[in-house]
Amino acid sequence: MENVKSLNKWANSHTYLPVDLIRIVLGVFLFMKGISFVTNAQYLHDLISPIDQYGGGMFLLHYIAPAHMIGGIMIVFGLLTRWAIAAQLPILFGAVLVNFMGRMHSESLILAIVVLLLCIFFLFYGGGKHSADYYFKMQQ
Repeated sequence: MENVKSLNKWANSHTYLPVDLIRIVLGVFLFMKGISFVTNAQYLHDLISPIDQYGGGMFLLHYIAPAHMIGGIMIVFGLLTRWAIAAQLPILFGAVLVNFMGRMHSESLILAIVVLLLCIFFLFYGGGKHSADYYFKMQQ
């Protein structure tokens, strides 16, 4: 627990507005991706078809879109940022895995890797000073 507190103190003392803007853009991107999965469920089903042969396809269909939409909104506002990012990580690891299986284009692989790396960064960095997490922490 001390490690998390010291990490929060370091992140809050080294916060920059451009980093918070990147967090907001990441959240908007994930939210829009979730919306696109909801509006085109067949596309999502086609994306997870290589993994569906191992089971759990119906679970993935009902997890990916809501996790992107709700998590994206939470990341935009910086509300429980690390928890919202943690919900994205299995999806993004799966996206990179599916890309390596050869079912997508190289542009999708690059995008999945960039989003995964951004999520890993914000998992450690947190929401920053311009977030609901920081605001609620200061109200205590």
